[in-house]
Amino acid sequence: MIALARFQVSGYLRSLRVLQPLIVIFLILALVLFQPPANAKLAAGAFGDAAAFMFPVWAWAARALLDTQPDEQRALSATAARHPLTPAFAGLLAAYAVNVGLGVATLALPTIHGLSRGLDGAAMAAGLGLNLLVAAAATFLGAWTSRAIIPDPGASLLALLGGAAAALLLSIGPLSWLSVPMVAWIRAAHGGPSELAGAFPGLAVHIALWTAVIGVAYVLIRRTRS
Repeated sequence: MIALARFQVSGYLRSLRVLQPLIVIFLILALVLFQPPANAKLAAGAFGDAAAFMFPVWAWAARALLDTQPDEQRALSATAARHPLTPAFAGLLAAYAVNVGLGVATLALPTIHGLSRGLDGAAMAAGLGLNLLVAAAATFLGAWTSRAIIPDPGASLLALLGGAAAALLLSIGPLSWLSVPMVAWIRAAHGGPSELAGAFPGLAVHIALWTAVIGVAYVLIRRTRS
């Protein structure tokens, strides 16, 4: 599985598709996160903003990585693997690894700003942990819109955009438990370092459960198609 994951990451990088999310990240850094915050409260808010901005970008990057491999090559990988679900797990691992790398590029400035503004360790860990969890949730959302699930490219893109929009809209209303708690983590982050650290355990459980549900569903549908 590790070898397949490395192979997919290598193909994604060689295809230069990684430049697409990197350009978006550069714009986010330049327009939103480049300016140093005035205090620790604003520094904590930057971690929540980064997670919200990056959620659709991470989903997009995961979809692009999983779609980089041609169908014929994916079929050969499935044949060579010892277990029919190994290629699916390898793809998810590769997509999450790439998204973590994109997250490091995005969060470098907020981390530096947080340290310079005296953001405490608990809030810093909560902000970084939040982004790691959101990256995992976005990876599964992107996987659900990949070619292995939705063969038509146009329908796949619409599903990706619709899924990201639905996650945001659901997080606003009474059905927020059905979605990632995007509004909740933004409010907690902008409430200050102590509020972010205090809200993180509940947010982590919510995001982890949401990720687990869509992750299990994704694996089951891949199993039926393998």
